[in-house]
Amino acid sequence: MMSLLAWKQKIWLQLAVIYTRYVIGGAFVFASLIKIKGERFTMVKGEGSPFHSPEHFFETLYQSGLYWQFLGVAQLVAWVLLLTQRYALLGALLFLPIIANIYVITISYEFGYTHVITGAMLLATVGLLAWDWNRLRIVLNQPVVLLPSPAFYEHKLWEGLGLVLFVYTVGYRGLVERYNPLIWFGVCVLVGALGLLISWVLYRRLKSTT
Repeated sequence: MMSLLAWKQKIWLQLAVIYTRYVIGGAFVFASLIKIKGERFTMVKGEGSPFHSPEHFFETLYQSGLYWQFLGVAQLVAWVLLLTQRYALLGALLFLPIIANIYVITISYEFGYTHVITGAMLLATVGLLAWDWNRLRIVLNQPVVLLPSPAFYEHKLWEGLGLVLFVYTVGYRGLVERYNPLIWFGVCVLVGALGLLISWVLYRRLKSTT
């Protein structure tokens, strides 16, 4: 346990965890908002597709109505919690069954190499939970072990950055009909790079005062 706490003090690992939360949290943003709006996941209608096909599967989910929107809300809530950083552990716990379910779906149907991506996201989510094992120990009736000092990833900068990503993504996807995922991704990368620059300045100031 002490070795885990020592690793959690490393700035580069904390930054890796922060941006992993951003990436896996934002990965399903388009899918979640589409479901909430009651739209199809793809433009192709699957009524006449073979029974055991991805198109037929998604059409069945879409036709369920309320359940389709419930899936979108669950994905959105998990994504928002991950973006906040403050409640990222709760977000990872919620995201785990969601991404595990999606991974099993991608290996059950002919999705090409999509299972590689979903599998990587599943492993990343498990990694995030392992990162917070010192807090998760309570589920095994073990005492919670806190860090000796506030972690760098608890700085309010990361909450603000997550809020910017959330507002931009929801606004862009919700208001723009003919959206371009590359434009969305590019802006998110720029916002993330700006966050890294600001964090570097803050870290330099922190080091200079200690």
